[in-house]
Amino acid sequence: MDLETYHNKDQIKVVERFFDLPLDYNTPTGEKIRVFARNLIPKNKAKTEKEEKDLPYFYHISGGPGFEVGLMGSSGFAGEIHAEGYQTLWLDPRGTGLSTPISADTLPARLKSDQDIADYLKHFRADSIVKDCESIREILIGNKPEEEDRKWTIMGQSFGGFCAITYLSFYSKGLKEVFITGGLAPLIDHPDPNYEWTVRKVISRNKIYYEKYPQDIGRVREIANYLEENKVVLPSSGNLTVRRFQQLGIDFGMSGGIDRVHQTVFRAANDLELFGKFSYKTLQNIEHNQSFDGNPIYAILHEPIYCQGKASRWSADRIVQKNPQFSWAHVKKLSANEPIYFTGEMIFPQMFDDYANLRPLKGAAELLAQDVSWGPLYDLQQLANNEVKVSAATYVPFELSQETAGKIHNTEQYITNQLFHSGIREDPKDVIKRLFQLSRREFA
Repeated sequence: MDLETYHNKDQIKVVERFFDLPLDYNTPTGEKIRVFARNLIPKNKAKTEKEEKDLPYFYHISGGPGFEVGLMGSSGFAGEIHAEGYQTLWLDPRGTGLSTPISADTLPARLKSDQDIADYLKHFRADSIVKDCESIREILIGNKPEEEDRKWTIMGQSFGGFCAITYLSFYSKGLKEVFITGGLAPLIDHPDPNYEWTVRKVISRNKIYYEKYPQDIGRVREIANYLEENKVVLPSSGNLTVRRFQQLGIDFGMSGGIDRVHQTVFRAANDLELFGKFSYKTLQNIEHNQSFDGNPIYAILHEPIYCQGKASRWSADRIVQKNPQFSWAHVKKLSANEPIYFTGEMIFPQMFDDYANLRPLKGAAELLAQDVSWGPLYDLQQLANNEVKVSAATYVPFELSQETAGKIHNTEQYITNQLFHSGIREDPKDVIKRLFQLSRREFA
């Protein structure tokens, strides 16, 4: 495919790159998918074609799973990376954005059953994403004469960090250096340990929320009561149930998230007082903060990203049920000053009823939740022997990250309790500066 190029107003040359790659790398001559990565070249670092070719690549893998990357420019952390002397490559991981995006209406026509869909979706985890990255590296710089020039630097944000560790496990020879932001993945073979820890943190964040906004105890109870007694249909045709409203707590893990959830609760309670129902604008705002319809991989593969030879069996749902404060059926029987807890970054089987675009994937999601045939994502021995520099920004909460950092040789961290999961977006200048300081390995 001919490359489309243009320059943006920040004097960044943009190259739109598509790659036809195997769906299943075990059958490389079989079915292909199209994978997209956007190449940004800062013109102040490369004024000639030769300088462009010589400018080292910095390859970014986004979070999720299941999220694409928008057009970046010279601001934010992209600008900070360009200032360090790199051209950047921004991957839409397979199944997202322009990379053969997954949705119920875009699945190949050959997929006739839930099992067919489940088998297809198993090719969209970190193991396959990393093989795409390595294929793209070979295409772009694999023919350079010097071995070091055939390597590149990668950065993984959140789930992108999971991918970076998989890359280190199996294809470290292609890596010059690795940066990880909020993505030192727990090196486990099923998600239960992660969600047991996550639920404890979510409970803590709920307590902080209700301490800051004590009137929201009554407001949220009023909202939950209304949602239980009335069928509320969202603009996308999904159902706003009590459990879906609780899922707004995913924002508790982001900077300013507690305040944003309060504003939604405040507005929804005001609607009920004024109109006896939720306004369209309130429903629109709620839906805007829940991205599962447009990014279904985020739901359907969220728990399998931890699985190696074991089934997830709806891990978050099982573990949340251990605490009755998350259950409206329980809390509504308690005194009026007892809060119902919001949930966090978790996936529940009921979401495949409540979200319109997830409903056609419900059967496949159930099959994947019971699947035990997931392949390996990490090689612990290789990680223990790792020689590639790994520099990581670790935010709160950071307990599980420390276990991982201790298992990957040559890892250094910038640890802060002043930033949350979105730290690289909230303070890109400081985070990137500290990562490159770590990279220099200059110790006093």
